[in-house]
Amino acid sequence: MELDKMDENDWKYHGEGNKSLVVSHVQVSQLEDSENPPQIQNIVDFSSNVMSSLLGEKFIHSGEVVKLPLEFVRQLSIKVQHQRPAWRCDKVMDIYSGCALCLPNLTCPALHQPTHTPPLCIEIKPKCGFLPSSKHVSKDIKTKVCRFCMHQHYKVANGKWKSRSLYCPLDLFSGNRQRMHFAIRHLIEEPQNNFKIFKGGQCIYSSKEGSDDSLDLNSLLHHLRPYFMYGNNRINSHMTGKAVLNDFIQNSDLKLFDETRNDDLPPLNTCLSVCPCVCAGSQGLPSDTVLFRILQTQMLDTLDIEGLHPLYRRVEQHLQDFPKERTHHQIDGPYNEAFMEKLQKCPTDDDGSVEYAVAKVHQYRVAMTAKDCSIMVALVLSSQRRLRDFLSSRPPAFSYSVSILDLDPKPFDSIPRQLRLDQRIVSCYLRTGGALPKGSLPPLPGIFTAAEREDCTLLFHPV
Repeated sequence: MELDKMDENDWKYHGEGNKSLVVSHVQVSQLEDSENPPQIQNIVDFSSNVMSSLLGEKFIHSGEVVKLPLEFVRQLSIKVQHQRPAWRCDKVMDIYSGCALCLPNLTCPALHQPTHTPPLCIEIKPKCGFLPSSKHVSKDIKTKVCRFCMHQHYKVANGKWKSRSLYCPLDLFSGNRQRMHFAIRHLIEEPQNNFKIFKGGQCIYSSKEGSDDSLDLNSLLHHLRPYFMYGNNRINSHMTGKAVLNDFIQNSDLKLFDETRNDDLPPLNTCLSVCPCVCAGSQGLPSDTVLFRILQTQMLDTLDIEGLHPLYRRVEQHLQDFPKERTHHQIDGPYNEAFMEKLQKCPTDDDGSVEYAVAKVHQYRVAMTAKDCSIMVALVLSSQRRLRDFLSSRPPAFSYSVSILDLDPKPFDSIPRQLRLDQRIVSCYLRTGGALPKGSLPPLPGIFTAAEREDCTLLFHPV
């Protein structure tokens, strides 16, 4: 980027989270993530030095910090304001920092040989994939019902969403192809903010928080159909919506869970080796899968928030007595080799020390980042596909790449809030007995028939 020639009209609103607003360049396919200067460097360091080591460097794009002209930031803020969701507009974009994070646009990868069909990209926010087994868990229901499913009841009860998602992270992380397929079905039926589909960099399918707008499955089918028409279906221009969605889900499964070669889609220079299928005697995810790496990082939370909070209080009291120790214990970074050493050399048993408490707090914060990360799967119809392939009965061939993003460090001071939220979620679930409140919408009728749902037998494995 030529910083002295920055023009806000070359950038468009892409989305935003709790701390960042994202815009994408109309041609260069890069993202710019506005943040405060000290925080943004911490994000880069945390991603490149901590999460990259745990999740695999090939999946991570840490980006680089860039300095922007203040006038450009001001004009950009004005330009995107009307495009922002109303419920986000209570937060004001910082127009004085002049600092941003420059990243590749993972929704629209650059190709060596451009094709006539724009790339597809699936974004999945998988959430926590295991049940806690800590002795500190005070409510037995937490060991039987996953956090995501209980949180769904809480969100509907508080009006955040109109209806409950039937997606369960335990299915996606199960290592059983049938359950994984089932999980993606439910994400399509009720995506909320856990599932999006992009085509050529444009979002074509998602939910809007608090919106009454219904999902347009017909529009999604219109977008997807050209990618999955082949053989007689292509000749007759006929393919049922169910068949299109099943092929789409199957390809999503393959790219996330099958062992296959790496496809060269710059800048997503990744390699994925994942579960071919659940074979006899096989349980869980193979150790070389992207989901396994995410799950293992999530499971650094060994104590649950209930067991972690007393250790947080121990650290907090120590820092009140010795404020300068905050830097020594790297509470706010820097996220370097010394931080990783604290993370990895934590004693198994609590010896009552501040060092032990600090290490467990660091582990918990890293685990929370893994629980809140997103997976991007970019799919591109292979440019080497010949005419006879289109006319054959073989399914379409895709090049693909997988990336992990949303890897910001979770603040130390957010732990008490996490405990309060956990208590509210569990209390709500126990109080209602898992029933939805009056006035809420039932789960959507769905894109698959009742008979199809009954065809799925869930297999549960010991953890």
